[in-house]
Amino acid sequence: MFFDGAANFKGVRIGAFLILESGKHYPVSAKIRFPCTNNISEYEACILGIRMEVDMNVKELLFIEDSNLLIHQIHEKWSTKNVKILMYLQCVKELCKKFTKIEFKHVPKIQKEFPDALATLSSMIQHPHKKYIDPEDVEIMDQHAYLFHVDGEPDAKPW
Repeated sequence: MFFDGAANFKGVRIGAFLILESGKHYPVSAKIRFPCTNNISEYEACILGIRMEVDMNVKELLFIEDSNLLIHQIHEKWSTKNVKILMYLQCVKELCKKFTKIEFKHVPKIQKEFPDALATLSSMIQHPHKKYIDPEDVEIMDQHAYLFHVDGEPDAKPW
């Protein structure tokens, strides 16, 4: 699973993207309407993704993230004194206990384009009064759309 969070002048946005071994893809994104830092937005995205995995009854999970801070804090290589981050770290560790195998891997940001796009999309959508927006399917098209709708030439003449 890939995840990403970002805070900027447009607000705070998060996204996660699960790819099952079967090849099925499950994207999720959210816009956060409370002030937080980039580091907290990364934790929010991580927790969003973990909860999706728990709901789907996934037992083994590989997290792929570009935040050195989050990964090193989860692996207990780096510590924090920030009380807000400590609460997020504790939450992630508790949720991780629901899996039989879980691994966190650091990758460069360039390899996480889709979760970043989900987070960006979420930040651009205006939904001040709704708590949830129905998800949209994102399809990968290998052929031109018109190829799917050609029944034949109605007049036996070329287009």
